[in-house]
Amino acid sequence: MLKRMLEGILVVALTFSALSGSAQAETTLTGAGATFPHPLYSKWFRDYQAEDPGVSFSYEAQGSGEGIRKILAREVDFGASDKFLSDQELKDAPGQLLHIPTVMGAVAVTYYIPGVATGLKLTPHALAGIYLGRITRWNDPLIARENRQLRLPGKEIIVVHRSDASGTTSIFSDYLSSVDPSWASTVGRGTSVAWPAGTGAKGSSALVKKIREVPYSIGYVEIAYALENDLDTAALRNRAGRFVKPTMLSTRAAAVQGMKGVKVKVGAEPDYRLSLVNQPGKDAYPIVGLTWLLVYRDQKDPVKGRKLVDFLTWQLKKAEKMTSTLHYTPLPDTWSSQVEKTIKSINVAQ
Repeated sequence: MLKRMLEGILVVALTFSALSGSAQAETTLTGAGATFPHPLYSKWFRDYQAEDPGVSFSYEAQGSGEGIRKILAREVDFGASDKFLSDQELKDAPGQLLHIPTVMGAVAVTYYIPGVATGLKLTPHALAGIYLGRITRWNDPLIARENRQLRLPGKEIIVVHRSDASGTTSIFSDYLSSVDPSWASTVGRGTSVAWPAGTGAKGSSALVKKIREVPYSIGYVEIAYALENDLDTAALRNRAGRFVKPTMLSTRAAAVQGMKGVKVKVGAEPDYRLSLVNQPGKDAYPIVGLTWLLVYRDQKDPVKGRKLVDFLTWQLKKAEKMTSTLHYTPLPDTWSSQVEKTIKSINVAQ
């Protein structure tokens, strides 16, 4: 079922109609943006419509950059992004934009090395070296040193990256900037970066396709895509010096560490813009990110505004149980009450 949801998400807007045989829903909420949470959002939209047949959803999974662009241009009712907006971007927006955090997920480093069993380990500098184009062979000493149990070939590494403005890229490049000074000074962070090496793929599904079809390739993708497509994933060395695979538990461990220092002051506006990469803790996976729905505090359409608030409240309170089956990690309980207050602060025009 999940596999069917993943297909064709780049160019086709998925519109979730009302239950079979029923009338067309009166209100359609439009959205665009991240492919990172798209498998989960697809299920949320469909299941919520069973709760409220009076609403439908049209969501274009075109990447976080496009989601940000469209919500800033007021072309959609909500944007979806794995990259939070800067203070300047928020200041330049035509209204007060809210970041509504929904779930967390891990960005897996995937690879296809014919003849090599699962179990690849990569240090931060090895991964950065590959994407900088400085490590070009699978049997490079920097990789081989940590993988003595594997017979790594002397084949050229085929580097694959996203070609579109991507929140997954934002998380991935944020991690590389955090662990490698050379990457930080020459490439940096962003939904789009000037890649020193490799070939591009537009969207998560296209990246998965390249990894599956091109021998000796390496790429990065949200863990749900890797698991659904049976891609091998590398264990990455974390800040504690342990090699950790991307799982719900290791994602949760990173989130718990990252959110320890986050405290919302009484009477202050909560700020959910937070990076979760390269967190401490022996069990923490190092490439983890939040994803947000971007909505305007002041809703111009009262009907759509109310439907949007109702959906956001539902996903916060009832949709958490769906996350584990699709390999996402729910928000910590300590955040729920604050996020609910933020949702309730949305003004619906009368």
